[in-house]
This record gives sequence, C-alpha cells and structure tokens, in this order.
Amino acid sequence: MEVLILLAISPLFFISMLWEYRRLRQEGSQDYNWKELACNLTLAGLHQSADLIATLLLMPFFLWLYQYRLFDIQMSLATVALAFLLQDFCYYWFHRASHHINWLWASHIVHHSSQHMNFTTAFRQSLTYPVSGMWIFWLPLILIGYPPATVVLVVSVNLGFQFFVHTRVIKRLGWLEHIFNTPSHHRVHHARNPEYIDKNFAGVLIIWDKLFGTFVPENDSTIIRYGVREDVTGWRPLQATFHHWQHIFSRALAPNQSLKSRLYCLFGPPANTR
Repeated sequence: MEVLILLAISPLFFISMLWEYRRLRQEGSQDYNWKELACNLTLAGLHQSADLIATLLLMPFFLWLYQYRLFDIQMSLATVALAFLLQDFCYYWFHRASHHINWLWASHIVHHSSQHMNFTTAFRQSLTYPVSGMWIFWLPLILIGYPPATVVLVVSVNLGFQFFVHTRVIKRLGWLEHIFNTPSHHRVHHARNPEYIDKNFAGVLIIWDKLFGTFVPENDSTIIRYGVREDVTGWRPLQATFHHWQHIFSRALAPNQSLKSRLYCLFGPPANTR
C-alpha cells in the first residue's frame, strides 16, 4: 500500500522538483547535481522495493499481533485522524532513536549523507530500514487496535508529507511554523552545524520537538552546512547504503573485545559522524 500511495502522488513530487530546479537556476544556484539525482532515485527504488518485500513478509506477524489488540477500533475519519497523530508521535521517537543508536543510524545516515538540500534529497533512503527495525515503532498502533492496513496507510501519508520539507527554496510559512514540520525546521535537522545537530526530529507536527526539548528554530544569519562528517561519496548508491554498516561491524568484530564492547559498537551512540 505504501508503494501505491507514493506512486499515486509521484507526479506531484516531480512537478515540485521541476519548479524547485527552475527557481534555483534563476537564483544562479548549481544545487542540482545530476549524478547525485540519479543516486537518490536509485536509492528510492531500492528502498521502496525493500519496504514492499518487508511488508509482505511481516504482514503475517502483524496480523497475528493484531489478535492481541487492546481495543476494537471502528474506522472513521476521527479514528484514522487519531491513528495519524499517534503514528506521528511514534515517528518522532523512531527518528530521535535513529540519531542516537548506531544500529538505526546505519540506515538513517544514508538520508543525511548528501551535502545538498533539495526535493531529491527526500528520495535518499536506505533499503536496510527493515533490517534496522523501523517497523518495530509501528507495533504499538497495532496493539492498541488499529488494523495493519490502516497503520501502513498512515505511515505512507506521513512519509509522503515529508517530501515537501526538503528544500531551500521555501522560506518560512507564517503560523504553520508553530504547528507543522516545515522546510525551515527541516533544514535545521539536516544541518551539521554544531548548534543544529540532532534537533527537529518531527515528521509532520513540530509540536513533539517543542514538547520534548529538541526544537531549534532556523537562524537566518547562520550559513547551513549539510551532510555528515564521514567522507561519503554522494552519488554511489551502494557505498551510501552500506558504509556505516561496514564501519560498526568492523568495530564490533575487532579482536580482543568484551561482549559488552561489541554490543556497544552496534547499539551505542554514533561517534563523530555528524
């Protein structure tokens, strides 16, 4: 379902990319790198294929878990809206955890590895998210009583929304800045400036960051530097996908370490990557 929803709105994605490209060219910016564009689209295809396979493989488990739901929730506009709100809350914690746990960061670093910030950056995703366990964060919704198909639906809508916050062209959006994740807020998230690192984890609603102390507004006087500290070639899909996995496993499998040290390499915080 996720793939079908994203395919359905893909024309809007590409119209937005063309509009952004024209705007950047008018400003004299060379922000669109065609090798990186090809890489980002390749990564998107690999990510969606892996997600589709993972959903098919995991659906029997989701349906089994659904038997133990706490409530029988009747689907209506109100309950689906509540599901969207709850999933956005879960996404905030997934996203925050992805910046603080190596096992999750190994997937998420792919999205941050570009030194550019444009709509194509939204496509820069990892095929290893099912391995790192992104889907675990959606299990509470199934246990509460939402059918797995509804959970997949709200996850898809959430991810579709996030495409539109990956741009430098759109500045601030007035009162929307107080409630929603916006391009301004998300530019902060993708920055590697010290004052911006690990801030603004929102998917759709910025209120979670404000509630849990991870919100920082964009400072117009700050020149944002995007990307990660690691030397990652921006247009090689396989290198972008697997370089941090290789890094943490090479550390975890190094000789003369305790089990605790090995586990820390895999599940401890990322070091010196942002």
